[in-house]
This record gives sequence, structure tokens and C-alpha cells, in this order.
Amino acid sequence: MSEVKPTALAAKSNSERLIEAAIHACIWIYIFVSPLLMHRPNESFEWGSYLQRLYFPLSSCAVFYLNYFWLIPRYFIEKRYRMFVVLNLIAIVLLLYSRDLYAMLLPPHDGQALRPRRRMRMYGDGGPSVWFRSLYYLRSFVSMAFIAFIAVAVKLSVRWRQAETARREAELQNIKNQINPHFLLNTLNNIYALTAFDPEKARYAIEELSGLLRYVLYENQAGEVSLKKEMDFLQTYIALMRLRLADGVVVEVEIDCPNPERVQVSPLIFISLVENAFKHGVSPTSTGHIVIRMQADDKTIRFACHNTNYPKAHDKSPGGIGLDQVRRRLDAAYSGRYEWQYGTEPDGRYYNSSITIHLK
Repeated sequence: MSEVKPTALAAKSNSERLIEAAIHACIWIYIFVSPLLMHRPNESFEWGSYLQRLYFPLSSCAVFYLNYFWLIPRYFIEKRYRMFVVLNLIAIVLLLYSRDLYAMLLPPHDGQALRPRRRMRMYGDGGPSVWFRSLYYLRSFVSMAFIAFIAVAVKLSVRWRQAETARREAELQNIKNQINPHFLLNTLNNIYALTAFDPEKARYAIEELSGLLRYVLYENQAGEVSLKKEMDFLQTYIALMRLRLADGVVVEVEIDCPNPERVQVSPLIFISLVENAFKHGVSPTSTGHIVIRMQADDKTIRFACHNTNYPKAHDKSPGGIGLDQVRRRLDAAYSGRYEWQYGTEPDGRYYNSSITIHLK
């Protein structure tokens, strides 16, 4: 059984974890650096003063992580908003009134003598000190409430990105599942045509088809495969299609990829274009010409099909369902990182389709 590589969802989950780790790193940098911003240049550094100023960043961090890991998942996301607000209010009030306890636990320092005058100013009797104390609590309360809001925004953003990644992966898998029967149906139709005039070639075609199906069933489940495997798959399919072609049909395959093992690509991106080239580029009564080109390096993959144009009368558009699958597959795997041009030439004799994919 072929080895299945990690899916695109797993790779994107790794990037999500890196983003989340970066967010937490920024939070801890803020905690330990912000007290230093309040340090006056002409003052000598004192650990006691630094630890005292560390209280508000630490309490802000407590509000953030309390929301991020418990209150938001358990109450906000579950739409228990009233309990979410009440628990936040309780937590913030407890943190505000625990400042004195925190200050009492700190070791004495050189600025200890200055603390009584500050405390008298804040907590002494009289109107001005009461006003100052109220203003302090109001400012701290608003700041911590804003921290809780930031936690909600960050958590919901991370969950949205994870949900979007899962949705895109599910859509991509759905497209893959649609490609399998479409590809198999076209291939079986060709083999059926072979059985009428060359049973030996038909038996060989069935053997080749088994190899193609192994690739479709196993490699198709991976988010990406090496370009070499995709090229081998396409070349096997092309060889299979050649078995039923008349002598007047010329098929050219040009591949320029120095290191195909190093290049990763989403599987079965190009097969629909190759199918269409054989479907619409061959006529039982006329000559035909099909050219398939692929160029690739570590940054870019360029794939092109050029074929004579014999549109089928029952098809509403060239390529039928295949072109829709190609577009959806490209959007799902390479959104914003590809260019695709296709259409008939002005004289209508040839049909061209080219895809350029910009790799990460």
C-alpha cells in the first residue's frame, strides 16, 4: 500500500499553531517589558519597584488566559453570554482588590518609604482621595475588560481560521471524489472501444488501468504528492489513450522538470485537461494533433495542452464537467496562486489550455 503523506489540513494546522504560539509570545513579552516602560531614565533599577509595577500586566494576563482557555470555550461559544459576563466581572473585581495583597507579599525595597505617601493619597480620608481611588479602579476595570474583549477576538479568529481550513479541506476531498468516477468512466469507455478491434491491446489497457487506479485510490488521499508521481500517472494515461488512436493522430509530450521528486503538487490537477485533449482533439475521420507540455522548478509549475478542436455536438461547452472540476480544484488547492487560460484559437481549429501554479 502506498504511503499517504500528511494532508493539507495537517500542514495548515501547523501554521495555525505557529500563529497561536506567536500570539502568546507577544503577550508574555508585554508582561515583562511593560513595567520597564514606566521606569524613568534617571532612576536606578530596583527589583522591588519592577515587581510592584508587574502587577497590572500579570492580572491582565490572568484575564486573557482565563477567557481564552475556559470562559470563551465553555460559555461564550456555547452562547451562555450572561454567565460569561458575570464570571468576567467577578474575576476582574477580585483581581482589582487583590492588588494590596500582592503589594504586601513583595519584599521591601529602597522605594518602600515612598509607598505610604502613595497609599495615603489613594486610600486616605476625604473627597480627593476617594475620587482618585475611584478613577484608578475605573481605569483598571476598563483596561481588564478590554483585555477580555481581545481574548474573545483572538479566540474567535483562531477558531474561524480552523473552521475555514477544515471547510476547504472537505471541499477539496469532495472534488477529488468527483474526479474518481469521472476519470474511471472515460478510461473504461476507451477500453471498451479497444475490445471491439484489438482484444490484446484491451488486456494491456486493463493492466495499465489497474496501476492508474492504485494512484487514484491511494495517492489521491494525500494533500500533495511529488510531481514525479503525477507525471508518471499522466504519462501512463497518455500511453493508454494512444492504444486506440488512428495513425493520423500525433501526440507529443514535452516535460522539462530537472528535479520532479523535490516539487510537490496537489494530485490529479491536470488529468481533466489531458482527458479533454483526447476527447475533443481526436476525430475518427480526420487527422489530429495533441501537444502536452510541463515545465517545473521549485517555485512554479507550468502545464499546457494544445490540441486540434473537434467539439462534440452534445457538449454545451468544451471539456464538459472536466473544466468545472479543474477550476474548483485549483481554487481549493491554490487559491490566489494560479493563472489559467483556455479557449479556442480565432480560426476554431485548435484549443489551448495552460495553467501556471505558483508554489509556496
